Amino acid sequence: MLYRPLGASGLKVSVVGLGSWLTFGNQMDPLQSERLVHAAFERGINLFDTADVYKLGDGERALGAAIRTLPRHRLVLATKCFFPMSDDPNDRGLSHKHIHESLHASLRRLQTDYVDLYQCHRFDPETPLLETAMAMDNLIRRGLVLYWGVSQWPAERIAEVTGLCREQGLHWPISNQPLYNLFDRGIEEAVLPTSVRHGLGQLVYSPLAQGVLTGKYAPGAPPPPDSRAADERANQFVGRYLTPERLQQAQALVALAKGVWLTPTQVALAFCLRSTDVTSVLVGARNVAQLEGSLAAVGVTLSAGLLADLDQAFPA
Repeated sequence: MLYRPLGASGLKVSVVGLGSWLTFGNQMDPLQSERLVHAAFERGINLFDTADVYKLGDGERALGAAIRTLPRHRLVLATKCFFPMSDDPNDRGLSHKHIHESLHASLRRLQTDYVDLYQCHRFDPETPLLETAMAMDNLIRRGLVLYWGVSQWPAERIAEVTGLCREQGLHWPISNQPLYNLFDRGIEEAVLPTSVRHGLGQLVYSPLAQGVLTGKYAPGAPPPPDSRAADERANQFVGRYLTPERLQQAQALVALAKGVWLTPTQVALAFCLRSTDVTSVLVGARNVAQLEGSLAAVGVTLSAGLLADLDQAFPA
């Protein structure tokens, strides 16, 4: 395993992290979740990412149960808040009240005294930015959170909040968690350079475009019966990647990878990690074999020629 510093901090995380969006608390039973988490830990993964909204807390509960016998000091445990957890008008957003109450609920579900990284799952236009920053700073000063970050925030808000925190003497965010893969390269224009300038590392999610970049979906053919696209519990977001054009692009990736004796998964993940400006890719897995397929990307360096071919096949 390789490790990179997260933004302008001393925290080091594995270049592959294990996410829990569609697996823990949803598709896996507790025993499967525990086996996968332990397999990830044994292979050097120290970053485990979740959120309160994943299956309305069940994702955190499953992860908390899975890590209960692992050495806590060797884990980088990350979770998030923002999305509604109930019909209550205050049980959402990034107000001081919701951040405070969400964090304590997450700690109970995760069965831990602190989280290493607490992330604002989206930007909240209804809450003053200073209020959100002060709430996060308060949690850090109390030792309940060690670092904080954001997810899917636009470049201008990243610049604004880091400037505000420095001006007010508050702890500023060290990370952003954006959507990033060969299909979705939007962060390259503004979010990535702004984050680098202000000291935020990127923990990118969906680096395999929900499995489409593995090449397992053939154009014009039904999805494999054991795939995410065939699972009604998990296919509500994958459809936008299953267009004829994108499936053809995925097959182009298969051919390019085969030409350099790599798998499409290795190439897709190595593309995201080609610069240290991206700290880690967050992958999902239903079993250890899928996890090992992602881990095979660690240390892979793509040639300039292959990167040029990828730019042509997947224009930014």
